[in-house]
Amino acid sequence: MESHGDRAEILFNSGFNCAQSVVGAFDHEPDFDLETAFRLASSFGGGMGRLREVCGALTGLFMVIGLKYGYSDPGDHEAKTKHYQLVQELAMKFKERYGSILCRDLLQLDEQVSDPTPEVRTDAYYQRRPCAEYVRFAASLLDLED
Repeated sequence: MESHGDRAEILFNSGFNCAQSVVGAFDHEPDFDLETAFRLASSFGGGMGRLREVCGALTGLFMVIGLKYGYSDPGDHEAKTKHYQLVQELAMKFKERYGSILCRDLLQLDEQVSDPTPEVRTDAYYQRRPCAEYVRFAASLLDLED
């Protein structure tokens, strides 16, 4: 069986955005609807709709940990704290490895991109983008937690 990291990279290289790729890598989870997951994660590519904010690979990972470990009782302060602690721990592991959790920093962009048009996925796109590595690493972080 392929790892979550392998699956995330395959999904990214087939055209899904970073968040969709990480979320889709966990499609074997119980009660997981892949179509719904892809739709849910679709807004988070390009650092949230190409705003170049938090990396889509991380937001996808945060969606997965919400499904796996999230809380549903707003009064459960302990569960909420524990969940946010996990989010912060995983974000710090990503930041330690790549120096930032922001899409614009990871892609070495001077500023936010306001054009909402996604780039066409070509061989040249995949060759110059480090995103496949980011989705692979983000998806593999959860393997370390299990």
